Amino acid sequence: MTATSYTAVRATTIAVLLLLLAESHVTMAVTCAPTQLAPCAKAISSSSPPSKLCCTRIKQQRPCLCKYIKNPSLRGYVTSPNAKKVAKICRVPIPRC
Repeated sequence: MTATSYTAVRATTIAVLLLLLAESHVTMAVTCAPTQLAPCAKAISSSSPPSKLCCTRIKQQRPCLCKYIKNPSLRGYVTSPNAKKVAKICRVPIPRC
């Protein structure tokens, strides 16, 4: 499998995983929806820089990050080195939960 194919498969897997997870609500009128982070899949799964849309979505989902970190299915995507790099570029601190 080539590096490009591997990246595409991994990004697709992340997107599908995010789509399968249930949405929930938190106070402050933010809808916690991991699917909203799908624009970040490529940046998290590779060394690509995050898009403007990715940064916007991370900022919107910031109140939900602890919930994602506590979810074993999502933890790795939020706390991985690339996810931390994306969050730093987008100026969104990863919370300590």
